[in-house]
Amino acid sequence: MSNRTYNKMWVETHEALHYLLKQEIPAQVAKPQTDRVMIFQMLITFYIKYVQIFRSMEALYDQIVHPQKRRVIHHVLDGIIGRILELKNEMVKLEFSEFHYYDDVLQDLKLTPEDLEIPIPRYFLKDKLKVLKDRENILARILSQNLVEVEKKSIKILTLEEAIQILQISERARQGRLRAKFMLEIRMEEEKERLAKYRKSSTLAPEMAATCIQKIWRGYVERKITKKERAEEMIFLEMAPPPNFQKPSPAQLQAQKIALQRNMVQEAHEVEYQQALITIKEQVRAVEGQDIQETLQDQIRQWFVECRNTTGRFPDYPDIEKGGSAAIFASKTPKELLQELAAQEEKKKKPKDEEKKEKKGKMEEKKKKKTKKGKADKEAEEEGWKMARSLFLPTVTEGQSTYEAIWQNRDELMNFSQKHVAELIKEDKRKEVEEEIRVQVDELMRQELKNLKLQVDRDKSTKKKGKKSGKKKKGKKEKKKKGKDLTANRTIDSLYEELVREHLLIRSKNVRLSDFKGEYNYLGTTLRQTDIEPMPSLSDVRQLIALYGILPLGSQAVHEKAPLVKSLLLAGPSGVGKEMLVHALCTETGANLFNLSPQNIAGKYPGKIGLQMMIHLVFKVARLLQPSVVWIDNAEKTFYKKVPKVEKGLEPKRLKKSFPGILKSIKAEDRVLIVGTTQRPFDAELKSFCRGFQKIMLIPRPDYTSRFVLWQSIIQQNGGILTSSLDLSSLAKVTDGYTQGHLSQATKYVLTEQRIKQLHTKPLTAVEFITPLTKQDPVYQEEEESFKNWYAKTPLGKKRAKAAKELENEEGKEKGKKGKNGKEGKKKGKKRK
Repeated sequence: MSNRTYNKMWVETHEALHYLLKQEIPAQVAKPQTDRVMIFQMLITFYIKYVQIFRSMEALYDQIVHPQKRRVIHHVLDGIIGRILELKNEMVKLEFSEFHYYDDVLQDLKLTPEDLEIPIPRYFLKDKLKVLKDRENILARILSQNLVEVEKKSIKILTLEEAIQILQISERARQGRLRAKFMLEIRMEEEKERLAKYRKSSTLAPEMAATCIQKIWRGYVERKITKKERAEEMIFLEMAPPPNFQKPSPAQLQAQKIALQRNMVQEAHEVEYQQALITIKEQVRAVEGQDIQETLQDQIRQWFVECRNTTGRFPDYPDIEKGGSAAIFASKTPKELLQELAAQEEKKKKPKDEEKKEKKGKMEEKKKKKTKKGKADKEAEEEGWKMARSLFLPTVTEGQSTYEAIWQNRDELMNFSQKHVAELIKEDKRKEVEEEIRVQVDELMRQELKNLKLQVDRDKSTKKKGKKSGKKKKGKKEKKKKGKDLTANRTIDSLYEELVREHLLIRSKNVRLSDFKGEYNYLGTTLRQTDIEPMPSLSDVRQLIALYGILPLGSQAVHEKAPLVKSLLLAGPSGVGKEMLVHALCTETGANLFNLSPQNIAGKYPGKIGLQMMIHLVFKVARLLQPSVVWIDNAEKTFYKKVPKVEKGLEPKRLKKSFPGILKSIKAEDRVLIVGTTQRPFDAELKSFCRGFQKIMLIPRPDYTSRFVLWQSIIQQNGGILTSSLDLSSLAKVTDGYTQGHLSQATKYVLTEQRIKQLHTKPLTAVEFITPLTKQDPVYQEEEESFKNWYAKTPLGKKRAKAAKELENEEGKEKGKKGKNGKEGKKKGKKRK
């Protein structure tokens, strides 16, 4: 598409955003509401609309090549991502559930579930490709060195007897292969002789033989034509994919070429823009610098004179910390400045006793205000629900206003190549140059003010006192901020290498979140309306991983302001894709993967001091090279109720005591996420387990629609060909209870190299996959129920159960009231008769 098309798309997206902001900003100030259904409908509509805007904005950022437009879009994108996370947090608090179903709202808005799939912004990886490549090279080098060391250590010197035994085994195997080949040749010759005898014994007449051949051939041709016509009809009706569906079409190949060209143009424009920032700033400094300096000096001298005329003495010059001369002219009139100066003088003249009395009075007033506010908040909570104040709406409105002020009505017919606009750069750089010159002018004017005071006022004491007090405060702050660093004298490269050598920092697999296949649950709302809690679908799990993991880790601005998620637990039976999701988190965000699983840290860094050093190393490197994911596989072992005798030597509960301290140390500016995976959560202490993990996600076995999609993708990934002879619908129905891991193992068992070669002559059938599946144990209904019961005991599960009981009690009371009113009415009717 052309630049004009993307600009038109940008205009439409901002119109939709403008309309949405008009609806949402009044909702922030609206009165508390009591109807939970209406509140949820409002939140979900806002959420859906923001996701739609997010999808179009992400596409625009990837396609537009104008560097200044891309920065505006990036700013708006951060705000929209943060707002989506805030709305999700509000919905969780309202419904007491991580999973929400809104198929009825989708139907009203005429949208499909694919329209609401959370996209992963491509700039998460594009913006730091060089850093990721360098990190990958370092990791590969360290791992290769480790492999060489392991190989050197693993070289074993054999004795003479062992060497002779190995030679004998290999020689006997060679002789066996030769003997098998010789026997195969004998059998082939016998088969040829048998066929030759059969042909000689045939007594069919030539005419009869010809008719038999014709009959078989014509039947084969007709069947082939019928099959072809049927396939063409199914393709025409769009009930089957075309034969070259998997191969890239010419249009797709052309799109790939254009995408490469666009990336090159974006990089070139970005380089030009960065150079222009430097050159234009130097031009502004050279041309306008002297004028700016003179005007600033004149303004400050005028301020000196006015203060001298009104107060009878020269003022104190503001410190650098307070902003220098910028604090003088920051949205204040000369009268306001004079009033401030007069107030400061009165404070100095007042005795200390009066000041103490005033402070006491202010403290009492504050306490009264707090008590009043507390009562008002409680009353508001009792009255109903009110939307929390958003931290991201100001950024969205700021991006909207910059678009309207700069780009909405700008004529860009002459800027066909979409390069930067020099005028906008000049406006920004003029402010920067003014700030830099102001610092120099402040130094000169401070000296000038000193000279004036020496000549006229002779007033030195006040400024010295202010400076001393400022220095003391700085020292106190610095002392408080200092903390113990166990590896202060070591470089980050040495720490990184040590963690790789100890296998605490591992390479993540190249897995995308889109590879986690799963379909949307279309009956979620209807099931909840009938008081049946549906199991979450794999599509819902994929969305939660994107919301709680990928989006906050990918953007620093979003992570600092969004609802902070420090730890995440993925619970579910084996084979549902928990480990895959952890690796997808790292792949989509370019995060480092640290492995603190109990089986991985066993025997490493022994003792309390060793454990402290290990935790310090891991989280220091994780913070310095963020984003980072700390993975704890078999997380229930860290919080065991009772350690089994077999595992006592491994000390699986080493991290339990230090886990709360680790969570406290993670702050909003640290893009570090702790992810736990477990297939036996019932073995852990529930209280400490739930305290350790802030968000708990239950991953179920795949349902019918998800199994259908999984069979399609897994068979094609392993080299299989989908034909009409393979009944996927029946196969998905029969394999109820089997997980993604089971399906993958069965497919690999069936699709061997020899079987793949036979696919064109002997297509796949559903029966072939049944045999390998019978050797595996599925997830039975009892196991799924145990996971449900465990999740119901978690804090969020308890809150949801409590809310459901309250609703039932309210409905019961309403029915009771209606019944009583009906009985009273009947009695009155009888009396009247």
